[in-house]
Amino acid sequence: MTETTELPERESMEFDVVIVGGGPAGLSAAIRLKQVNPDLSVVVLEKGAEVGAHILSGAVVDPIGIDRLLPGWREESDHPFKTEVKADHFMLLGPAGSIRLPNILMPPLMNNHGNYIVSLGNVCRWLAGHAEALGVEIYPGFAATEVLYNDEGAVIGVATGDMGVEKSGEPGPNFTRGMELLGKYVLIGEGVRGSLAKQLIAKFDLSRDRQPQKFGIGIKELWQVKPENHKQGLVQHSFGWPLGMKTGGGSFLYHLEDNLVAVGFVVHLNYKNPYLYPFEEFQRFKTHPAIRSTFEGGKRLSYGARAITEGGYQSVPKLSFPGGALIGCSAGFVNVPRIKGSHNAVLSGMMAADRVAAAIAAGRGNDEIVEIETEWRASDIGKDLKRVRNVKPLWSKFGTAIGVALGGLDMWTNQLFGFSFFGTLGHGKTDAASLEPASKHKKIDYPKPDGVLTFDRLSSVFLSNTNHEEDEPVHLKVKDMALQKSSEHDIFAGPSTRYCPAGVYEWVEKDGEETYVINAQNCVHCKTCDIKDPNQNINWVPPQGGEGPVYPNM
Repeated sequence: MTETTELPERESMEFDVVIVGGGPAGLSAAIRLKQVNPDLSVVVLEKGAEVGAHILSGAVVDPIGIDRLLPGWREESDHPFKTEVKADHFMLLGPAGSIRLPNILMPPLMNNHGNYIVSLGNVCRWLAGHAEALGVEIYPGFAATEVLYNDEGAVIGVATGDMGVEKSGEPGPNFTRGMELLGKYVLIGEGVRGSLAKQLIAKFDLSRDRQPQKFGIGIKELWQVKPENHKQGLVQHSFGWPLGMKTGGGSFLYHLEDNLVAVGFVVHLNYKNPYLYPFEEFQRFKTHPAIRSTFEGGKRLSYGARAITEGGYQSVPKLSFPGGALIGCSAGFVNVPRIKGSHNAVLSGMMAADRVAAAIAAGRGNDEIVEIETEWRASDIGKDLKRVRNVKPLWSKFGTAIGVALGGLDMWTNQLFGFSFFGTLGHGKTDAASLEPASKHKKIDYPKPDGVLTFDRLSSVFLSNTNHEEDEPVHLKVKDMALQKSSEHDIFAGPSTRYCPAGVYEWVEKDGEETYVINAQNCVHCKTCDIKDPNQNINWVPPQGGEGPVYPNM
């Protein structure tokens, strides 16, 4: 919006607790608040068109959080936990073959028996039903775009974005002003690299004395395979090919019910080579002899991508701030070797809810609930993350072969003796600073897609049901376009054209000059550009509410 445009004042609504994000953390917090005190007024804002629309995860879920939140869930007929893990395979892939690692070598925490293969989006839809039954108000299609503060600088609520703004930044004929939602406390559960969490971390210096947060890009497809290729309850993880031993990452194949197989590929975003193309590495992975047979004669149903927090124990920012707290993946509670975060998201939502409910019962509001920060490391979340805190740094420092072996040894010593020979290792550079100039690397030749097993990005984005209005401001903000040309293009050879899993960014020749084109309509809200741009020159902000992908069973 231009500064000369006079806007009407926003209407406001007041609640006891405002929760941003309808993921596992936010919905669990909402449910727990109403369990503790049914009289509390609680609202959940979800930027997706419906709860679950923007949720993307593997997912194998450790039910520890759900068991505590909803102890009787197994008696419910409509719960989404249909497939219990029956077999657990770990594989090291080479260019032409594979080695299955003996399960006996794996630390007990890597055992998936008793866990469930699910669509996390469907889990969130189910949790939303529980929340609404308790009286929680859920507003899907409303993106929180602004944090509201009082005169003392404490958070007092959030505002949703204006709707109907034209590309020029001026109000269009269908313009609608956003709403202010005010609360005694605000819980931020936006997921990885949320725009409000990013602002709050900066404003309150929540990352002081913490290691830099680290990330991966996770790309996923859902397939319906032939019955003879389906093994319900099989969980298969691999690392190695097609990534080199110096680039971290790995894959998963999860066999759900109804002949469905979720296949995904994660690339750690601290990679150095700007020519690396995570989407193409994923497509290439599916051609491996140990993998491709699963998909022969099958049909690809869905596609999506999402950043993953990987910094773990030493990178979790301070959780509490005046007026609220960070929860779930906004805080970075993913256990990297287990490739699991939803159990900790649920537990963190519950922990925050208990402390918020107690504060409100004591007559407090808009102050800092420091217990949320001081108690999490002694909780099951802290214990879960502390045991694996060195796996990511060891992998980054020593590469896949040695790093994974040392990480496994470190998990065993933590399991058996409660300590690590390495202490607590640091992560070093940010993922943005890890990228090296193109002059230090060679281009990578990727095979063309066959349209049967491997695909291009645009046909993939089509399966994500992504939609954005064309006549609206671009929600991917390049701060300095000249810097993008002189550095991102000239020095790093345009890595955004490759790291984006949706084909948003292009360098095209126009009037004899290379011009940066942003196809914002394609954006699946993965946030990789916000993380990996070498100059931190791209800022992801929410588009109009309800826009983006609509994942049905991811």
